[in-house]
Amino acid sequence: MNISKQEQRVLHILALGGLIRYQRRESGKVREVTCYTREGHVFSGCSVDTFQSLKHKKLIRSKNSQPYRITKLGATSVQSQMMQR
Repeated sequence: MNISKQEQRVLHILALGGLIRYQRRESGKVREVTCYTREGHVFSGCSVDTFQSLKHKKLIRSKNSQPYRITKLGATSVQSQMMQR
């Protein structure tokens, strides 16, 4: 599966325990997403387009209106990389 570099970064953060919170418009569509690391820091590299792409590929999922988290497919699809902080 082809995963862009930006999608890999977001998936890696989610694999380490992060989550994606979202806000919806009145029409029900997602208008804003915020990606949080497990420490609670905001990752600015997650856009609505990246979110929609990950969701379409079924690499992230939400249960019972909770924040989006990585799926098993997403965890196996992400390439291992060093966190350079």
